[in-house]
Amino acid sequence: MPSVLVTGAGRGIGEAITVRLARAGWTVIAGVRDAAGRDRLGAVDGRVTPVQLDITDEAHVAALADQLPEQLDALVNNAGIGVLGPVEAVTIADLRRQFEVNLFGQVAVTQAALPRIRAAGGRIVVISSTGGRAPVTMEGAYCASKAALEALADVLRVELRPWHIAVSVVEPGPTDTGPWREIQSMLAAMEDGMTSAHRELYARHISGMLKLVGTLQTRTVPPDVVARVVERALTARRPRARYTAGAQATAMVTMNAVLPTRVNDAVGARLLGLR
Repeated sequence: MPSVLVTGAGRGIGEAITVRLARAGWTVIAGVRDAAGRDRLGAVDGRVTPVQLDITDEAHVAALADQLPEQLDALVNNAGIGVLGPVEAVTIADLRRQFEVNLFGQVAVTQAALPRIRAAGGRIVVISSTGGRAPVTMEGAYCASKAALEALADVLRVELRPWHIAVSVVEPGPTDTGPWREIQSMLAAMEDGMTSAHRELYARHISGMLKLVGTLQTRTVPPDVVARVVERALTARRPRARYTAGAQATAMVTMNAVLPTRVNDAVGARLLGLR
């Protein structure tokens, strides 16, 4: 049976990937951060082995040496967080935290797993976002971290070519996970964390964002849509460099690629009700 390490497996997209791959016959080492995720996944399938893994914790990453098989067929870098807010109002501490999880933690796990992936001639899948190629207003920190992650994946794909290790990026759009279900409260927390001056300056942005996410919440796709794409990337004879997950994700990325920058800027402003 092929083996795979999935990070951020305790909920949402990571949990869906874990369940789908286990049911397809994969042995899954599922990286989770809490006991609830560990217990839930441990009961899903005998092929799933939950391990405690905060990808920003050096001790957790170092412990992978004793938890992974000598040959690892795949790594799915899924763990991530999202920091919301206008660039002017995001604290440097929050920006660092955003990159610590979405970029540095991903690299740390990749470096730890690569000798075992090389031994198996395996594959790497990176879960990015449509925001990595189609940035969204008020999500600058998150989109910047995903753009950086995609750039590293592109470099890694060429660097690992001599060992025939495929590296694929999967770009989900709005997905029915905890963060999207709780997006209203996340935006409220974002606003509460801003200074009164910033709240006043960006009042129209915040109002427009609340309306926009309310619309997008009705169009989210199930996490298994993303999991199916991941399975395709892991099993295709010739895996692609990039996959979008769902029709809306494809439309968002395509529009950003086809339309002139000035038009994309105007569309983004209109969606938030900005002049």
